[in-house]
Amino acid sequence: MDIPAPSAPETPVEDLSFEAALKELERIVGRLESGDATLDESIRLYERGDRLRARCAERLDAAQARIEAIRLDADGKPAGTRPFAAG
Repeated sequence: MDIPAPSAPETPVEDLSFEAALKELERIVGRLESGDATLDESIRLYERGDRLRARCAERLDAAQARIEAIRLDADGKPAGTRPFAAG
């Protein structure tokens, strides 16, 4: 009877950069689409993927808020930034 090797410990989602989270999410989607994962593994992958998706969305929302915080002058050119108040 073959026993699967233990997988490497996963980095907590909140510690991942946007790029690392997106890369892992793409890997998970590929694994789920392949259909090779067991039901238990598919559930675990889906749960991790959902947390990664939420992390990426959170980081994108924060970046968008920072971009929107750029003030424009009368000519529509960036004139500076204002502090972003996270809600």
